[in-house]
Amino acid sequence: MEDKTFDLIKKLTEAQGTSGFEQRIREIMRKEMTPLVDEVVQDGLGGIFGIRKSKVENAPKIMLAAHMDEVGFMVASISKQGLFRVVPLGGWNPYVVSAQRFTLQTAKGDYPCVSSSVPPHLLRDKDGKNNKLDIADILFDAGFDSKEEAESFGVRPGDAIVPSVETVKMANGKKILSKAWDNRYGTTVVLEALKELHGEELPNTLIAGANVQEEVGLRGAKGAVHQFNPDLFFAVDCSPADDLTGDETKFGHLGEGFLLRIQDPGMITLKGMREFLLDTAATHNIPYQYFVSKGGTDAGAAHQMNNGVPSAVIGVCARYIHTHQTVFHIDDYAAAKEMVIQVARTLDRSAFETIMKNN
Repeated sequence: MEDKTFDLIKKLTEAQGTSGFEQRIREIMRKEMTPLVDEVVQDGLGGIFGIRKSKVENAPKIMLAAHMDEVGFMVASISKQGLFRVVPLGGWNPYVVSAQRFTLQTAKGDYPCVSSSVPPHLLRDKDGKNNKLDIADILFDAGFDSKEEAESFGVRPGDAIVPSVETVKMANGKKILSKAWDNRYGTTVVLEALKELHGEELPNTLIAGANVQEEVGLRGAKGAVHQFNPDLFFAVDCSPADDLTGDETKFGHLGEGFLLRIQDPGMITLKGMREFLLDTAATHNIPYQYFVSKGGTDAGAAHQMNNGVPSAVIGVCARYIHTHQTVFHIDDYAAAKEMVIQVARTLDRSAFETIMKNN
């Protein structure tokens, strides 16, 4: 892995932006994309895309879409003691939330914050059985002594609370430990692909960037697909690895290539799209693994938009997603990046027509 790749991964994963609060990620993307594309366009909800216009007549329009948001929380109310009750932004396992470090983002600035720990004694009922822990039971503590003091520092309901984590390489150099690889993977790979493709003539008009609010119901993709009206849509997103026991029947194994998603609760990858991805991977010797998912991506929203937009996912897997600490394999990232680049290089009018014929 080149230092510049790790530096970009570190910059994007350490940056903080949960659903509805993606501004900091968007500005990194805007700065990085602007010299690499013909035009940068921001949609009405805050998604950002760089457009590479093809000189080829009747070129297809393809959309490569990451999402900028990571899971986090929003302040719902402030107690008399200056603690916060929150609502989750995205899916959280309540048992990984307690006693973790966060950043509270307010109009007056950022403040360190910690999630309260519910003692195990209080989780047991009178019979000694454990009660269920809910996120509503977990308070967030930024060190204030009262509601009035918190408000004097600019804290208001609606403020974001985001995990605070340093990104580091792991011992063998093959894996990285960070927060938010779901989905700073996508933002990183889009930017690196645009850099690799810079100066090349493409056989398609490429619309590459990232949506907002994916973690709260695939919201940003709908407006973006309506605005840009692509012929084909490719989500670039991270999914959970299920490889801790070594069971080969489970989906998502670190180090085995990018994820070729064939089905999830919101989308079946159409035959033409699946065959195009398989042919591209085989032609360029790109390692991949089939993936069936219990969760969805922006492709699930995109394929139902306009008159129907054939969609697919170029993914990677990571362990422990939707927590503070995610482990991912750099070889999977490299495979996904090569796949994204080759899709952009090869998807011409003939390939598009073949896809549509076989769907």
